[in-house]
Amino acid sequence: MATNSVSKLSIVVLGLFWLLGVQLVQCSVTYDRKAILINGQRRVLFSGSIHYPRSTPEMWEGLIQKAKEGGLDAVETYVFWNVHEPSPGNYNFEGRYDLVRFIKTIQKAGLYANLRIGPYVCAEWNFGGFPVWLKYVPGISFRTDNEPFKKAMQGFTEKIVGMMKSEKLFESQGGPIILSQIENEYGVQSKLFGAAGKNYMTWAAKMAVGLETGVPWVMCKEEDAPDPVINTCNGFYCDTFSPNKPYKPTMWTEAWSGWFNEFGGPIHQRPVQDLAFAVARFIQKGGSFINYYMYHGGTNFGRTAGGPFITTSYDYDAPIDEYGLIRQPKYGHLKELHRVVKMCEKALVSADPVVTSLGSSQQAYVYTSESGDCAAFLSNYDINSAAKVMFNNVHYSLPPWSISILPDCRNVVFNTAKVGVQTSQLEMLPTNSPVFLWESYNEDISAEDDSTATMTTSGLLEQINVTKDTSDYLWYITSVDIGSTESFLHGGELPTLIVLSSGHAVHIFINGRLSGSAFGSRENRRFTYTGKVDFHAGQNTIALLSVAVGLPNVGGHYETWNTGILGPVALHGLDQGKLDLSWAKWTYKVGLKGEAMNLRSPNSISSVEWMKGSLAAQAPQPLTWHKSNFDAPEGDEPLALDMQGMGKGQIWINGHSIGRYWTAYATGNCEKCNYAGSFRPLKCQQGCGQPTQRWYHVPRAWLKPKDNLLVVFEELGGNPTSISLVKRSVTSVCADVSEYHPTLKNWHIESYEKSEDLHRPKVHLKCSVGYSITSIKFASFGTPLGTCGSYQQGTCHAPMSYNTLEKRCIGKQRCAVTISNTNFGKDPCPSVLKRLSVEAVCAPTTTAAETNWKG
Repeated sequence: MATNSVSKLSIVVLGLFWLLGVQLVQCSVTYDRKAILINGQRRVLFSGSIHYPRSTPEMWEGLIQKAKEGGLDAVETYVFWNVHEPSPGNYNFEGRYDLVRFIKTIQKAGLYANLRIGPYVCAEWNFGGFPVWLKYVPGISFRTDNEPFKKAMQGFTEKIVGMMKSEKLFESQGGPIILSQIENEYGVQSKLFGAAGKNYMTWAAKMAVGLETGVPWVMCKEEDAPDPVINTCNGFYCDTFSPNKPYKPTMWTEAWSGWFNEFGGPIHQRPVQDLAFAVARFIQKGGSFINYYMYHGGTNFGRTAGGPFITTSYDYDAPIDEYGLIRQPKYGHLKELHRVVKMCEKALVSADPVVTSLGSSQQAYVYTSESGDCAAFLSNYDINSAAKVMFNNVHYSLPPWSISILPDCRNVVFNTAKVGVQTSQLEMLPTNSPVFLWESYNEDISAEDDSTATMTTSGLLEQINVTKDTSDYLWYITSVDIGSTESFLHGGELPTLIVLSSGHAVHIFINGRLSGSAFGSRENRRFTYTGKVDFHAGQNTIALLSVAVGLPNVGGHYETWNTGILGPVALHGLDQGKLDLSWAKWTYKVGLKGEAMNLRSPNSISSVEWMKGSLAAQAPQPLTWHKSNFDAPEGDEPLALDMQGMGKGQIWINGHSIGRYWTAYATGNCEKCNYAGSFRPLKCQQGCGQPTQRWYHVPRAWLKPKDNLLVVFEELGGNPTSISLVKRSVTSVCADVSEYHPTLKNWHIESYEKSEDLHRPKVHLKCSVGYSITSIKFASFGTPLGTCGSYQQGTCHAPMSYNTLEKRCIGKQRCAVTISNTNFGKDPCPSVLKRLSVEAVCAPTTTAAETNWKG
């Protein structure tokens, strides 16, 4: 009787849903100790971070499709509160901020989504993703058991969840979202805040679960995450991580693919061999969810970079580079890893591994299922030496710091240290655009013109409290009277001005002339300017332009951190001795005249008289606006501005902010990089002695065919005639594959062509669509040395190497060459394991049709 009643009730409910037009989809996302379950099926899932505001909507589909082709199951993104709610109750979900469109683009590609709502995101993003107005809510204290903060945080979280529900984007509704995150890397802060931190974390988890999304919630780097929230790991390695309850899966929400860059620092690159090793090591120990942070880093357009001092580029050495181009070999090697792990999936999710020692630094992890599936991971943790091991009565050779994966417990299909995929050389090349013709406008810095003054008061004020982050710039202006009898006016030593600043940069103007500048750094935001000043008798104006380079994004109660000139400010060396100006009368001006006049926009109606003519003959001036018009170059390659000859400032294209530029030269340790051994940002640095960032991404979507407006504001006095528009292109492709060896049968099966001898590896070369191989820059079958871009012949070299590659590849978009002695005339060095290393030059093809591929 009860069963019959339930059935009748179900029919009534179903009928109501049908009448209301609600689509019922039988979908569920749960978890157990082994994995995330989607519709009852355990899954090993690969995900990648792609942040929607760090690219353009026109790029999204291509980025997501490349992620899918790279073997990902899901795309992860943060939700950025400050761009969505720039002022209380006023929301923006347009253009680059169209979150719904982004999630639907993921869905269209057939991928899952992981929505990290936060709403604190860190992410090297301005103010950690919080809107600056939040700082001024009465009684607020960030990320702790504070009612004003919790009310605001809950309101925004409910806003985002409500949007996703209304568009039916959770998997429980038939959408792509399988996971959501509340808070972000809170564990350290929770401990610092004590009971208040614990209470806040518990409240946040309960609040999120109460929103009933129908999918699991996660908290990363939060050991105390309460049920049913899953605690997850972030880091370069997570193989030692375990969830806080035995019935939760082992998840890695940020597998760092590289590292972010800061102005004045080197470029960080993480070798793909090490990244693949870290992922394979996590999986072999029972991990079942990996999200790469970042898979596409993108660009910190506008003033979105936080830190401070984070570069406009957020490339992150990701598998897809800042411009949306595939970075090889990182992309291809990880793609092969994903493919091989999927071959092991049934065994991985079925049981726990059996672990066997194969040596002092070698182990075997073996997974089996009841249906007979078997997968093995053979590990060598030694960072210096290869190891020969015996497993299942078969000998295997393991390179240092590597894992071999055997999907059938017999044949090695993938080794993390053996990269057999193509490497690409990406370069910045000139476009067909003519030289920019510049006009300029000098920023008015006269103290007498106080039309933009915000206030005059005694003492020094904190910068963000005055600007509310509406501009990077705040003027601090005061004056001093110098008597005619001062000794320095009659041949004595000039007085010294000392300015202590809390960040991030300051330019000193004395009577309207630049006297000097000083800069902080990400590690030392507080810095001191010390410089001689040349006054005249009478009243002298001291104008200090304080410049922010992004607000802090991480740290305990960072909303209380100060920015700007807080003093002391003092003159030393006057006849009277020290003159402390800290409590003098100061006039404050927010922003620049050019900002107020909207000089950056093509819609500006300002009556500014721009100065025309040759700038090359003029001395570079600080605080100068420059503009030029240009036509979009032909082709579809990504574009960038080469800013090497400039100093520091900001860039706009047709009113869109490209971001901050700064020709700060990198210092670091750029010695040779070895993939083996634990990776940290201090390892594998590049670019020492060069500008940290030279090129700045110009999205094609922001350009018109004709008459585009480029505006540059230069703080220091760089020469804009050095600026050029360049295109990012794959100029050459490389491959480096070892020959078949009888004792290493099937060591790299993805390199073989099944249509021919299964045991003969091949070198594959492939140019971008519309490009073909025009020449062979290097080819050597034997024992070549070096890496892509710097290959050299070794002691063993087959003379026919160039002829063979030229015959097979010239004029083709892609080609394949079998590695065998017969292809190169004869064995150049018998009894030696040889390699074929090739670098081929790609250039635009003369025909629109792609040349047929003949293996």
